[in-house]
Amino acid sequence: MRETTKRRLFEATLRLSASRGLVGLTVDEIATEAGVAKGTVYYNFGSKDGLIDSLLRFGVDLLAGRLRAAVTDDEPLDVIEAQVDTTLRFIAEYPGFSQIVVSELWRTPGQWHDTLALLREEIISIVKAQLYRLDEAGRLPAGVAIETAAAGLFGTMLVVALDWQVFQPTRTRADVRDSVMVLIRGLGRG
Repeated sequence: MRETTKRRLFEATLRLSASRGLVGLTVDEIATEAGVAKGTVYYNFGSKDGLIDSLLRFGVDLLAGRLRAAVTDDEPLDVIEAQVDTTLRFIAEYPGFSQIVVSELWRTPGQWHDTLALLREEIISIVKAQLYRLDEAGRLPAGVAIETAAAGLFGTMLVVALDWQVFQPTRTRADVRDSVMVLIRGLGRG
């Protein structure tokens, strides 16, 4: 499947799911919104579940690629700040993404929970690398569970982005990023 078609399906799914969630969507609606034939969806994904699973992976791959691109040898907190900004920029571009991830990741039992758990781990591993750098520099408090801290940072980025989009859309991305960094910079002073 061409990248442009996959992106159109991803964006169509995000637009439609913003008001109803994923469960209520039909393949017909997604295909129509994306401007592709319904058969294209079934041919490439087999089912709606296959489409959603693939699109969740596609979205996380896009985000993970952007987060990896933000990694440099610079000061770890500056890299984390770039990653927070990258996440906020991504969510501003795809506003329904954090809503889907937040609602589906913690819904029990979620239809796409297993896929999202794997994808969550991918994102967390990128964030975790910077926390390890802080720890190696002796800048984290003793006994900090880096895995838990990385999950907390991932959750913070998703929930703050969702809160920004839904409740505080007039705030600038820089303002939201700086507010998150107040919390994170406190962590790195250990």
